[in-house]
Amino acid sequence: MPQGLRRFHATRSAWQRLIEADMRVYPIAPGVMETGFRQWRVLGRVLLFMIACAVLLATSTPIAQAFPELRPELVIGIVASIGTFVLTVIFVRWAGLTLESVGAEVGRGSPIRFVLGFLLGLLLVALHVAILGFAGHVLWVRSDSVGVLDIATATVVYLLLSCREELAFHGYPLRRLNSLLGLWVSQFIVALVFALEHVAGGSTWVSAIFGAAVGSLLFGMASIATRGLAVPIGLHAAWNLGDWIHGGKDSTGLWHQVPLPGFRDRADRVGMIGYLVVMISATLFFWWWYRRTIDKTEVWT
Repeated sequence: MPQGLRRFHATRSAWQRLIEADMRVYPIAPGVMETGFRQWRVLGRVLLFMIACAVLLATSTPIAQAFPELRPELVIGIVASIGTFVLTVIFVRWAGLTLESVGAEVGRGSPIRFVLGFLLGLLLVALHVAILGFAGHVLWVRSDSVGVLDIATATVVYLLLSCREELAFHGYPLRRLNSLLGLWVSQFIVALVFALEHVAGGSTWVSAIFGAAVGSLLFGMASIATRGLAVPIGLHAAWNLGDWIHGGKDSTGLWHQVPLPGFRDRADRVGMIGYLVVMISATLFFWWWYRRTIDKTEVWT
């Protein structure tokens, strides 16, 4: 075979392996796509699960009002996270699967994976703050009204809400859609629903699409690459907590951002661009890790 033709076939085979790897599902059905009537049944169950999670979140607000001595966000986090886990168990058993197959099983290595995800999330926050401080002309001023109790409460709340969101989007739904549509189509569908939920919660469309949806791609890719939810939960919780600490949330954090005079618009642009750079870079890292795992599996099979 001529040298040029041999190179063409080698290149085509490499691209075929790349595309086929992104259509695989781990560990539900490696290399197998759902077919026929089963596709619609799985899709219907995923839609029903997402609706149930949204209803559960909506009903947790009135429940929080029944406990005025506790912070509402804390009660909402407890009710929503526990309720979403119960829904996951119900739908997983309904489908004849296991919690491990959707990344929701707590194993011996889960605490370590969570800590690694949390540390990575803090690193991403630090990178974002560095970009904002270097190019956005922003200073940070300590908030006098925020104390140790506020920090502890915020940590628990963001951990609970991260558990709820990862279970509601990147556990059962993402894994089942993955078996139907492949990696990136399922990722974008889940990211869109994630954005819609944030819009329903009061976010603007710009914030929901370029903020929540882009974050969803990272957390979803972390879930697929690590074959579990421990890393994305830690990553998600650390990002939200770190973002709150440096004044990136609507509520008052440990510090609040003060753009230099005349640089507010620039600070907003740099903050958004920096966020996209950090999140997309981390997503590509987990995609690379996922591909690396696929390649190793192919060598030994």
